[in-house]
Amino acid sequence: MAILDTEIEAFDAMRPELEAGHMGEWVLIHDHDLIATFATFDQAAQQAVASFGRGPYLIRQVGAPPVVLPASVMYYPIHG
Repeated sequence: MAILDTEIEAFDAMRPELEAGHMGEWVLIHDHDLIATFATFDQAAQQAVASFGRGPYLIRQVGAPPVVLPASVMYYPIHG
């Protein structure tokens, strides 16, 4: 979980710039870097899985309050 905490810290550091230009979009953060922004969660999740497999990575919606999920929650795309 400590690795994910560092991704959250990276998101928090980027938050002002993201909120200025990407409000409502979904961001993918991996290894402290902003990988890309997306219009939907599904787009972000598909890119994350294709690029980084099971992670760790962070997907957040810019401007939305943080959501706490159990560590056991995984995203499995239904599209092939």
